[in-house]
Amino acid sequence: MFFTSDNAAPAHPAIMDAMLSANTGYTSGYGAEDAMTSVQQSIRDLFEAPNAAVFLVSTGTAANALALATITKPWETIFCHRNAHIEEDECGAPEFYANGAKLTLVDGPDAMMTPENLQSAIEYTGRLGVHNVQRGSLSITNVTEVGTVYSLEQIRALTKIADTGGVKTHLDGARFANAMVALDCTPAELTWKSGIDCVSFGGTKNGCLGVEAVIFFDPDLAWEFELRRKRGGHLLSKHRMLSAQMQGYLADDLWIDLAKQANTMGQKLATGLANTRNAEFMHPSHANMIFASLPRAIHDKLAAQGSKYYFWPADPASTGDANEMLSARLVCNWSTTDKLIDQFLDNF
Repeated sequence: MFFTSDNAAPAHPAIMDAMLSANTGYTSGYGAEDAMTSVQQSIRDLFEAPNAAVFLVSTGTAANALALATITKPWETIFCHRNAHIEEDECGAPEFYANGAKLTLVDGPDAMMTPENLQSAIEYTGRLGVHNVQRGSLSITNVTEVGTVYSLEQIRALTKIADTGGVKTHLDGARFANAMVALDCTPAELTWKSGIDCVSFGGTKNGCLGVEAVIFFDPDLAWEFELRRKRGGHLLSKHRMLSAQMQGYLADDLWIDLAKQANTMGQKLATGLANTRNAEFMHPSHANMIFASLPRAIHDKLAAQGSKYYFWPADPASTGDANEMLSARLVCNWSTTDKLIDQFLDNF
């Protein structure tokens, strides 16, 4: 009963097999291998973007930070939600790789920016000319950090405001597949058809060992990203291992199947918790993450049964009362099964 994170799940056997198959003989490195050419074409086809520039890195932080640095100058700001992943979980990496560009935090319920708040933030930025930080880029996390999913309509409303303000838009898609499955849309609809300029297309949280794609729908940005990736220490010499993972991930729509399993289990768990009447939900659950408050007695029982998940916040103040409600984050992944969900819910 392991619900700490989708990062905690094993890599899918098909992806490990793809890496083993790639681990024979000799090939060019640094992304010049034939497998990377195949990956580029596969991703261009998936996203209906024949001219897109496609790159691979090994971590989501590198994908986000390097992409944002490419579309944001040091004297500019990155607009994002107060609970965006780049604000809460990347230790200042976007600011570091962008050589000092700041983050402007935009509010909205359930970790989703509202158009009104974004409009206000953009209009307020740069109002005194050279004395102010300037408008840079917008970053949208989808799935959000609290398990909600921006609809296509919500994304389009935000990107329209950004475009009017001269701001390019980045999509943090560490859980891109989960968001796409939840919305029942295509990769193109979730990105460039909704006004997204570049996307971090995640694989690590959805069954890969460690690979993320960065996709620019404007190929003129490609060379700068290549230079930033190399200068930032994220161009792998044995790049074939990244390409192999992505090949295995995309083959036969495995990436979609894995996200469907994670989301299905997440929704089953959410429904089961709601039916127990012992859970108070902190946010809507649209994909594979649930934030809920449970009685202390239930937490203790789950812990005794070996269940693992994160309290939210991590170190909650507690009175020790068995009926006290303590909040938790529960995350399902591609390897979560009905049996595990049932075993977890049996403790209520």
